[in-house]
Amino acid sequence: MADLAARNVAEADVVSLVEDSVTHRRWWAEQWPEGTAYLTGLVAQDVQDALLERYGRWPLCPVCASGEPHALDVEPELGADPHWVCSEAGVSVAPVGSLGRLPGTAGP
Repeated sequence: MADLAARNVAEADVVSLVEDSVTHRRWWAEQWPEGTAYLTGLVAQDVQDALLERYGRWPLCPVCASGEPHALDVEPELGADPHWVCSEAGVSVAPVGSLGRLPGTAGP
């Protein structure tokens, strides 16, 4: 939610996407309790995928000033401590949940 708010897309229909993912992932965690450390990254990917289908790429990369706009990726795809990463520049941008800490964004 913090990343959505930081990028000004935390509208009601988008928040519903988060709720849908959390509901699905809650079931997933019940089936595989050892995987709870992966939930943050999985929910971020679920929401990113749902936003792509409805609205387009999100979150857009704040690192690359030229070229085609592109979305950040979540890495690791299945692992603890997920980060938003620009795969084109090969840099880690921010931990998932911390996009609001980037210069020029809202947030704490």
